[in-house]
Amino acid sequence: MELTNDFRVAVPPSTAWTVLTDVERIAPCMPGAKLEEVEGDEYRGVVKVKVGPITAQYKGKAAFQELDEAGRRAVLRADGRDTRGQGNASATITATLEPDGEGTYVSLQTELTITGKVAQFGRGVMADVSTKLLGQFVECLESTVLAAPGNSADPASAEQRGAGDASAPGVRTIGGPEAKPVDLMKSAGAPVMKRVAPILMVVALGWLARVLIRRRRRD
Repeated sequence: MELTNDFRVAVPPSTAWTVLTDVERIAPCMPGAKLEEVEGDEYRGVVKVKVGPITAQYKGKAAFQELDEAGRRAVLRADGRDTRGQGNASATITATLEPDGEGTYVSLQTELTITGKVAQFGRGVMADVSTKLLGQFVECLESTVLAAPGNSADPASAEQRGAGDASAPGVRTIGGPEAKPVDLMKSAGAPVMKRVAPILMVVALGWLARVLIRRRRRD
């Protein structure tokens, strides 16, 4: 599925480019995500998603396929898999930056492929959720990273950039708290509830059936 988003930040394109292409620096602002290690140009981490009683954790990697600083265009490829083997996710994200007064207008085009339980919610739900999460990301970005560009006290530059792991040459582990799952219901609100209610009912009935079967076996 294809998702389109855009946002504006109150810094010039040169500053926005430097910050937005620094994955380690902006990772703490990404809802549900945690960067765990870096090896060369590859970033590895986890993304946690919760939908009602269902919690999925995708463990994956990401790398820039294109970085055109002159044209202010970046292409990032990310691939992940559900740690329980119940689905996969992959995305190619193209970001373009343009001057917008004294700030920068950022346009995002995402080609997203998801399999497994989370995929049942379709493009409409994913679009609603992506808009909400992007808003949270930008709010965090402006209140922390962009509030003091280049500041060594920035949470990502100081605490998140961990030391390298001697047992894995070239791999740097990244510290920091565990990622909190993104609650899709809370993020998208009432519109999502209407769309996913039938699915959640099936999940709930399945869970209830398992409980009853277990009790019968015990009896």
